[in-house]
Amino acid sequence: MLDDIAQAVLAREEVVKYLRGNDGARGDHARERICGYLDELRTTQRPAIYRALQHPLYPILRKIERLPEHIHHVQTAVREGHRIVYASNHRSHTDYLVEPLAIDDNGIRPPLIAAGINLFGGPLGLLHRYVTGAIPIRRNARDPAYHITLKAYVAEMLNKHDLFFYPEGGRSYSGELKLTKSGLIHAALTANRSDLVIVPAAVAYDLVLEDHVLARQRVKKQQRPFTRELAEMVRYAVGYRSRAFVTFGAPIPAADCDPQSRTDVLALTRLVRARIGALYKVLPTALFAAAMRPSITRRDLESRIDQLLEELAAKRANLGVASGRQAVEEAAEPLETRGVVVLEHDRFRVRERNVLRYYARSIEHLLVTPGRPH
Repeated sequence: MLDDIAQAVLAREEVVKYLRGNDGARGDHARERICGYLDELRTTQRPAIYRALQHPLYPILRKIERLPEHIHHVQTAVREGHRIVYASNHRSHTDYLVEPLAIDDNGIRPPLIAAGINLFGGPLGLLHRYVTGAIPIRRNARDPAYHITLKAYVAEMLNKHDLFFYPEGGRSYSGELKLTKSGLIHAALTANRSDLVIVPAAVAYDLVLEDHVLARQRVKKQQRPFTRELAEMVRYAVGYRSRAFVTFGAPIPAADCDPQSRTDVLALTRLVRARIGALYKVLPTALFAAAMRPSITRRDLESRIDQLLEELAAKRANLGVASGRQAVEEAAEPLETRGVVVLEHDRFRVRERNVLRYYARSIEHLLVTPGRPH
């Protein structure tokens, strides 16, 4: 038996059009495909149970200090009765835990989360599907039936829930802020809610748990089983400690954006990316990495970071450090412990070049200026 959401999806104009055969599929076969995808997408959120369980990744999660910034933007949007779509950059698998918990810690209603379908295997998948309210996303799907169903499902779910998603798609393997995709933004717009706003958010870590794994690949070549990725995360969690800054921006009104206008949708997508990039917290490890050379004295490194800070301050970047000295003092030990750099006779040398570049690229979007090579 179809639930209310499924019935509403099947009644949407774009779905009805597909079922009539306008996209090469007809009758029962088309309906069967739509219903199959609806079964896959169906999710349930039970926040009280989720909090009581203390997520199975809690042994890792407890090593990350959550530091939300500008949460008042979200509180105001809730108080004013808006339906909220959160859009964030994507650094780590821990984002799925850190960012929603930063919202929940402040007593704000929890959003549904759009997450890669690779996270839905085994016991963790059951938790996502029946407790956390995560929606499995097939990021590389080419079936028109899937895209129509996904967008219709998201649009209908927004009548009951807020949504948290990552417009970059998957995690950034290179460390940089990737180009954003417009699919779920377009889906949210088709909900046709006059109260819809998009709240940009940026998450930044002193150390990303999977840094060595991601930096080694730089470009995602294939989707690996999450159980394998989880084992790697546990391996690199030994001795791991980090802060996670979750910075929220002012809500972007979306009601006046025409979902039928590709120009409007792309302009909104670009605006969301620009806001996310501006919110990104500039932390000591990123500055250290951006200023580092294969071999450099502490004094010269501090001087180079001071120059970067001047440029970033002029652009009103969200700085988490005030001086080159502070950046080196706070970044050197964790990067040494992580095996990324080594200090010998007051001179830093690089041990893991790819990992260092991974952190340097995280603030590259803030440093790029017209005519500047990068």
